Amino acid sequence: MTQISAFSPDHPVPPSQRVLGGRDLFSLWFSLGVGLMVLQVGALLAPGLGLAGALLAIVLGSAVGVLLLAAVAVTGCDTGLSAMATLGLTLGRQGARVPALLNVLQLVGWGAFEIIVMRDAASLLAARTFGAHSSWSNPMLWTLCFGALATLLAVSGPLTFVRKVLRRWGIWLLLGACLWLTWNLLAKADLAALWARPGDGSLSLALGFDIVIAMPLSWLPLIADYSRFGQRASRVFGGTALGFFLGNAWLMSLGVAYTLAFAPSGEVNALLMALAGAGLGLPLLLILLDESENAFADIHSAAVSGGTLVRLKVEHLALAIGLLCTLIALLAPLAQYQNFLLLIGSVFAPLFGVVLVDHFMLRRRETLRLDGLRWGALLAWGVGVAVYHGIAHWAPEVGATLPALLLAGGLYALLGLSRGRGTARA
Repeated sequence: MTQISAFSPDHPVPPSQRVLGGRDLFSLWFSLGVGLMVLQVGALLAPGLGLAGALLAIVLGSAVGVLLLAAVAVTGCDTGLSAMATLGLTLGRQGARVPALLNVLQLVGWGAFEIIVMRDAASLLAARTFGAHSSWSNPMLWTLCFGALATLLAVSGPLTFVRKVLRRWGIWLLLGACLWLTWNLLAKADLAALWARPGDGSLSLALGFDIVIAMPLSWLPLIADYSRFGQRASRVFGGTALGFFLGNAWLMSLGVAYTLAFAPSGEVNALLMALAGAGLGLPLLLILLDESENAFADIHSAAVSGGTLVRLKVEHLALAIGLLCTLIALLAPLAQYQNFLLLIGSVFAPLFGVVLVDHFMLRRRETLRLDGLRWGALLAWGVGVAVYHGIAHWAPEVGATLPALLLAGGLYALLGLSRGRGTARA
């Protein structure tokens, strides 16, 4: 019998390769919850909601988001399958090709965004250190450097990265950077005055909640690519939820507070300048290096998703996708990406409402492969996407993410239960 690679997208990870425990998953998802993009989401929330309103949106959005994220992580641990292969259990093999293609497209976009963010931050730090006209502040140089680093990590695979790099020393450096930025904020900012200052009303709490929850939900289409290496479902759930909530809420809150205290214009460069002035720029440098882990995850999972569409090795796809992300980063400016975050939520939030109902309620965590299409699942997903955009257009103050997810999941539960459990499996 031919031995299946542990990294094959379409086959379960063998038990010998399921080595990630709760601490490993906590380290990974704390790291992925921390980053410059997360700080910039905080900067996006700050003017409209103020400190108090933004923190409320961050806590609520992060809490709900990580519970959904951790629940989807369990599906990967239960089945040992990649994220897109688990979707095949719900949508059928052919039906899963649609979200796989969408996932590749969005992850290429995220990977390019991450490289752009790292490039801009590194160029700013180099300009402050060596001068604006120094060759070290050249954006093209940093684009190529970070593109190469993220691609190398993606080709090496998640086990090497998590166990040999992140768990041993990366998590401690990152915690140190977060603690330093927090201490600097407490020492220099008048938080009581910031708390009392209301937002300008340009952003509603519901829309802020949708923006925050989009961050953990953006990881839904790829989390099983990592949780399939987990030892136990309980450890996968706990490590994922606690790690991502702590990292995401902490850094996003710092982004809000630093913007209001030191960069009231709300511009990205103003926030980076404020962060670069803390601790001689060392905390920002550590977070900048950590950002490469986010780009690694985007590129690796885009390759895994692509592996369900074309018969190429994940390592080769990771190399090609890393090069593509780097090329896009060289040519594309960093635009305001609020609509990009919301678009991700509109597609994947209702989809994973269907997936969670199918996995936990209808299949009861069993692995049942299907070759055709499951029209009921596709219908419920489509209705959820339509509801999301309808609410976002006609009643944006309500918030669209949770209603769309719950409605899509509820509709699929009704369809599945009405056919009977045996029919739902067929």
